[in-house]
Amino acid sequence: MKVIILAGGLGTRLQEETTVKPKPMVSIGGKPVLWHIMKIYASYGFNEFAIALGYKGEVIKDYFLNYRYRTSSLTIQLLTGDVSIRQDRAEDWTVHLLDTGETTQTGGRIRRVIQSLNPKEPVMLTYGDGVANLDLQKLLDFHKSHGKLATITAVRPPARFGDIAFDGNLVTQFEEKPQSGGGWINGGFLILEPGVIDYIDADSTLFEQEPLERLAADRQLAAYKHEGFWQCMDTLRDVRLLESLWNSDHAPWKVW
Repeated sequence: MKVIILAGGLGTRLQEETTVKPKPMVSIGGKPVLWHIMKIYASYGFNEFAIALGYKGEVIKDYFLNYRYRTSSLTIQLLTGDVSIRQDRAEDWTVHLLDTGETTQTGGRIRRVIQSLNPKEPVMLTYGDGVANLDLQKLLDFHKSHGKLATITAVRPPARFGDIAFDGNLVTQFEEKPQSGGGWINGGFLILEPGVIDYIDADSTLFEQEPLERLAADRQLAAYKHEGFWQCMDTLRDVRLLESLWNSDHAPWKVW
């Protein structure tokens, strides 16, 4: 089963990093967050990736073109320029790097990739800026069980600040940065049947708007509720949080 990763957005809320690189290439623990996402999928046996490129897509191309050299021990013959790999540490992944347009919206990117791959089975889909300790096999089993065109992973993100409960002026409960007790949101990590592209009209289509709304109206969209760890990387604050979790050896998304 192929995994589509949307990696072409501008990342405008993370301009401290994205002026020189696309957001999926922002580093966590010395590796792009894109690598972390791919490792999550690979740990469940999903090793074929289609990365939808757009803004600064050449940075992602360069990374994977040189990936084997970056991760392995080398011997270089300076006179001839010959390079031999002494200790190969590269993952056994197939990576399709697909140009989907700099200004194409998420729906358009999904449609272009599905048309390019022409899959005969469902595809997995996620964004290039979010990690979770999600059991992908359970997600797949859930998708197969309901027979709908699409499955979305619903999450309740951590509250940005702590909760305080009062009795008059007295604090009766204090919880530092609890899991949100509010509504569920789209956490990415979707599974789509190929027929979903019939709900996407053009490159300018935002997948999170009309296509998902129409799928829901047609009762073709199911939600898998994930109660565990999930974190997007929208701001520099998010980057620092993920970096601190990784450096402290308490990265919940490290399931490999």
